[in-house]
Amino acid sequence: MIAAPRTDWTLDEVKALWELPFGDLLFEAQSVHRDNFDPHEVQISTLLSIKTGACPEDCSYCPQSVRFDTNVEEEPLLDCRVVIENAKAAKAKGATRFCMGAAYRSPKPKQVKQIAEMIRAVNELGMETCATLGMLTPEAASELKEAGLDYYNHNIDSSENFYKKIITTRTFQHRLDTLKNVRDVGMKVCCGGIIGMGEEEQDRIELLHTLATMPEHPGSVPINQLVAVKGTPLEGVAKVDGIDFVRTIAVARILMPATHVRLSAGRTEMSDETQAMCFFAGANSIFYGEKLLTTENPDADKDLALMKRLGLRPEAATKGALTQEQRQSA
Repeated sequence: MIAAPRTDWTLDEVKALWELPFGDLLFEAQSVHRDNFDPHEVQISTLLSIKTGACPEDCSYCPQSVRFDTNVEEEPLLDCRVVIENAKAAKAKGATRFCMGAAYRSPKPKQVKQIAEMIRAVNELGMETCATLGMLTPEAASELKEAGLDYYNHNIDSSENFYKKIITTRTFQHRLDTLKNVRDVGMKVCCGGIIGMGEEEQDRIELLHTLATMPEHPGSVPINQLVAVKGTPLEGVAKVDGIDFVRTIAVARILMPATHVRLSAGRTEMSDETQAMCFFAGANSIFYGEKLLTTENPDADKDLALMKRLGLRPEAATKGALTQEQRQSA
């Protein structure tokens, strides 16, 4: 019998995992992965920007901030019919989870109602739903839960200390408060961070420690490699070392054994070999499609070709998805 995942990791324990010889770390991560998942399956998600640009926040990595000149055009909230067509297309290409992202600081009640309609429509297609809309009040979280939202994404980005250097318009605690509001209504949390923003090794260790010591591990942990977009304050930051990125994936897998660890933004700048190492280190989810909100992502056919070369296959559509009956009884 597999023991329940630990949420009492100490910072020293996380640091000790990080400092393992690379081969030992990968061996342990792959062993944990095989104990908890089919090692040949990868969960496929598609991300759609349902409201783009003009975000009032100053997140240094984000091309959607109104404070930076990045040539991202502002687009209003999409019509529900457009969202449904995109979800159908994603499902036809093998996606089992449909994620909707909107560039808000915090959605207004009217916007929450409109997005709740989208969630219900995507649920009717038999897909899992996820949304990332900024900070949520308890009332907004409850309304999204009632609409059938499976996951809410709200990344903590980095360590609490480094967070202050990349964002000033909201605090690290604001992030944690939204995650609490999501958990309190019974929704699953999707929460991860970004590697390569100029942070120190200790910041990555603290990021992973925070994720692994939440009251309940996130159901999904996206690990993003910074896409240094021209016009953002981080456009000239040095690229992250590939081995360090793989190390982050491996430690996340060991700390959160039952979590889907998602290889997220930055894959267009990774070699096939680096991505293969990430899968071996325990990554078992990817974003699929040509764009992640406003940044480039590998072509879907290219992803399928790589997975085939590695002997991987998309996770079955029935896995992890709640039936309508389960939604109503949750």
